[in-house]
Amino acid sequence: MNTILQILTLLGAVTLFLFGLNLLSNGLQKVAGDGMRRILAAMTSNPFTQILTGIGVTALIQSSTATTIMVVSFVNAGLLELGQAIGVIMGANIGTTITAWILAVFGFSFNMADFAFPLLLFGYILLQMKKNQKRHDTGEIIIGFSLFFIGFATLRSTAQGLLTADNLGFLVSWSNLGWWSILIYMIIGIVLTICFQSSAATMAITMTLITTGILDFRLATAIMMGGNIGATFAANIAATVGNVAAKRTAISHTLMNTVGVIFVLIIYPWFLQAIGWMVELFGLPNPNTADLTLSSGPEANAVQKSLLYSVCVMHTLFNVVITLIFVWFVPQFVKLLCRIFPSKTEEEEYRLLYISGGPLSTPELSLDEAKQEICNFSRICHKGFVHLRNAINETDPEKMDSRIAKLVYYEEITDKIEYEIASYLNEVSKGEITNASAKRIKSMYKIVGEMESLGDSGESISRILTRARSHNRKFDKDMIQRLNHMMDTMEAAYQAMADNLHAPYHQLKDINNAQKAEFEINACRDRLREEHINNIENPNYNYQTGVYYIDIVSELERMGDFIINVSEAVIEEGEN
Repeated sequence: MNTILQILTLLGAVTLFLFGLNLLSNGLQKVAGDGMRRILAAMTSNPFTQILTGIGVTALIQSSTATTIMVVSFVNAGLLELGQAIGVIMGANIGTTITAWILAVFGFSFNMADFAFPLLLFGYILLQMKKNQKRHDTGEIIIGFSLFFIGFATLRSTAQGLLTADNLGFLVSWSNLGWWSILIYMIIGIVLTICFQSSAATMAITMTLITTGILDFRLATAIMMGGNIGATFAANIAATVGNVAAKRTAISHTLMNTVGVIFVLIIYPWFLQAIGWMVELFGLPNPNTADLTLSSGPEANAVQKSLLYSVCVMHTLFNVVITLIFVWFVPQFVKLLCRIFPSKTEEEEYRLLYISGGPLSTPELSLDEAKQEICNFSRICHKGFVHLRNAINETDPEKMDSRIAKLVYYEEITDKIEYEIASYLNEVSKGEITNASAKRIKSMYKIVGEMESLGDSGESISRILTRARSHNRKFDKDMIQRLNHMMDTMEAAYQAMADNLHAPYHQLKDINNAQKAEFEINACRDRLREEHINNIENPNYNYQTGVYYIDIVSELERMGDFIINVSEAVIEEGEN
C-alpha cells in the first residue's frame, strides 16, 4: 500500500511540475505577447539573428515546444518564411537548455519549496487583481514558477525512496547491452517526452535518476538524445491541420534533431569525453571516471554536481552541434523539404488558409492568425468584384449565365468564410483575454460582417442583371462606360481597404486613403444619378433600362460604404 501511495505521489509530483511549467509558460506568453510579435516581425534573413531570436523567445517563455508551435503557426499564417523558421527553431533548441541549467543549479542545491510557498501567497494576491491585467498575468507567472519547483522538489524527494535499483531492476538489466542499451534508453527518452509533451519533464526525471544512482552518465545522455527527438512530436501534430509550409517547418525540426542524434552516435565516445573535459573546467570530477559508489561527504556532493552539470552540458552541446551543422546548409535544407512536401495545386477559394487548426495557446497570437485570414478574405472579396465587373461588361448572352453564376458562388464563399472566422473568434474569446484583445475581437467581427455584405451586394447585382435580361434590356455604351468609371473608383477603395488591413494594427494612424476613395465613389454616384434624372426627359432614353442601370449604381455605392466601414473598424482596432 505504501508503494502504491509513493507511485501516485510521484505521478502527482510530475503532474504538478508540468502544470506549473505550463502555467509559467502561458503567463510569460501573455506578458510578452506583443514583444514576441515585434521580435518576429523584425526578423531578417540573417541566420545569426534568427538563432538569437529563437534563443531569446524560448528563454522568455520557458518552452521550446511553445516556441516551435508558434513558429509553425507563423509560417502557416505567412508571417515567416521556411528558411527563417528553421533558424528560429535552431535557436529554440539552444534556448530550451536554460531550463535544465535552472534545475541543476537551483533544484538540487537549494530546497526551492521553502521559497515557493511564500511566493504562492504573493502570486495568488496578484492573480485576484483581475482589473489590472499585467498584475493578474504576473501572478500567474509567480504561481506557475512556485508550482514548478514544488513539483520538482516533491518528485526529487519521492524518487529517492521509490526509484531504487530494487524497484527499477529492469532498467538496470538493460544497461549492460552495449549499443543496444543506448538505443533502448533513447527510445525511453522519446516515449517519456511524447507522453509528458515536455522535454523539461524528461530532463527532470533523468536528473533525478542519475543522482539516485539508477543511471550512469552514458545512459542519461541516451535518454536526453531521445528527448530531443520526442520534443518535435507536438509541433508535427499541430502542423497536421496546417498548410504545406507549416508541415515543412514541423518536419524540419524532426529531421534536424534526428540527424543530430545520428551524428552524435557516430562520434559518441569522443562526444562523452568532450563533455567530461568541459565539466572538469567547473572544478568537478569527470563524469566518465567519477566514483559513483560514494554516498555522502564532500566528494559525493562533487560527484552529484558533476553528473547534473554533465547532463546540462550534454544538452547544450548537443543542440549547439546541431545548429553548427545545419546553419551552413539552410538553403539546401529548404530545397529538400520542398521535395519531401511538394506544393499542391491551387487551393479552392473557400478553404481557410491560416486558422483551420483552431486557436493557438494565447489569444494574442490567435488574433494575429485571424488577421491573416481576414487579409486573405479581402483578396477573395476583390476577386468577387473582378467577376462582378466582368458580368456588367459582358455582352455575349451565352457567357452571361456563367458570369452571374460566379457572383452567386462568391456570395456563398463570403458567407462561409465570415461564419468560419466568426466561429474562430468566438473560440478565442472563450479563453482568458485582455481588454485590448476583447476590443480587437469586436472590431474583427465588424470587419468580416462588412466583407460578407460585399458578397451579398454582388449577388444583388446578379439579380438586377438577370431581370434586365428577362426584359430584353441592355445597357448602351455610355452606360457601360459610366459604370466602369465608377468601378475604377471602387478599385482604389478595395486597394485602400487591403493596405489598411495589412498594416500593423497598432501602427495605422489614419485612413485618408479609404476616405478619399469613399468621397470619389459618392461623388460619382451623385453625378450618375443626376444624369439619369435629366435623361428621363429624353425620348431616346429607355426608362426601364435606366432603372436597372441606376439600381446597379446604388448597389455599387453601398459596396463603397461596406469598404469604408472595414477601414473604420481597422482604425478602431488600432486605437485599442
